[in-house]
Amino acid sequence: MTDITLTDIAPQTVLGIRRRGFYQEQIPAMIMELFAYVEEKGIGISCMPVFVCHETTPEAAMRAAEEGNADIEVALPVPASVAITAEGPDGITCYELPGGPMLKAIHKGPYGECESTYDDIFAWMAEHEKEVTGPIREVYVNDPAEVAEEDILTEIYVPVG
Repeated sequence: MTDITLTDIAPQTVLGIRRRGFYQEQIPAMIMELFAYVEEKGIGISCMPVFVCHETTPEAAMRAAEEGNADIEVALPVPASVAITAEGPDGITCYELPGGPMLKAIHKGPYGECESTYDDIFAWMAEHEKEVTGPIREVYVNDPAEVAEEDILTEIYVPVG
C-alpha cells in the first residue's frame, strides 16, 4: 500500500505550456521545450518539472490516453520574481499554479507503472470520502537519464475537498 498524506501546497509561479495529445509523446517533448526556453532566457528554475493532468478520473485519463486528446499542461516552477509579460514561443506563459489541500503519494519506479499508485490514491479517497477538486499533478523528482528506471521518483498530488 502506498503512503498517502494530506498536505497543503502553496501556489507556485511557473512557466508552462498546455496542449492536447498523447501523454507519452507530449510530456517529455514539452518538458524539453521548457528547459530549452529557460536556458535560452537565463531563467533559473526553483523545482523539478510538473505535469498537470486535467482529466480528473481514471476513466477520463484512460480514454484521453487511448484517443490521444489528453489535456496536457507541463510547467517549470520559477522564482516569483520572474515576470514575463509576453508569451514565449508555442504558448509558453508565466502564471501562478494554484495551491491548496492535496493528497500526496510518492511512486517509485517507471512512469508507465504509476497506475498502482493512482489506484491506491483513489481507494484512499473513497474510504475517506474525499473528491478530486482540480487538476492532478505529478512532480518529477529526479532525472530518468541519471537514475535507474526502478529508482525514478514521482510525487503525485491530488487536490481534494
